[in-house]
Amino acid sequence: MSIQRHGTTRRYSDSVVHGGTVYLVEVPANLEADAAAQTANLLASVESLLAQAGSDKSRLLLATIYLADMADYDAMNAVWDAWIPEGHAPTRACLQAKLANPKYRVEMVLTAAVAQD
Repeated sequence: MSIQRHGTTRRYSDSVVHGGTVYLVEVPANLEADAAAQTANLLASVESLLAQAGSDKSRLLLATIYLADMADYDAMNAVWDAWIPEGHAPTRACLQAKLANPKYRVEMVLTAAVAQD
């Protein structure tokens, strides 16, 4: 089975597709924003990465969400809940973690099924 990598640098790939599954990790680009705006920014990027891999948000299987501060849980969830299509929620965990950049409020690890022809 082939492995497809998108947006590959020496350190990471934006997404990796293998065996009908796409794996990706995303962080926000709007580092001065609050948790809700960072979540919206991140999820917009996730949609693009999923489309590039032949998937979409209705095909998410697993999400692990890292928050710098659990006080942002409700703000992040408000954006997440509006973004996820009704009836297509993936399995999900949300954790507090010290993120790599102190300006990150949120980071996500996602796995999704790729549409099969």
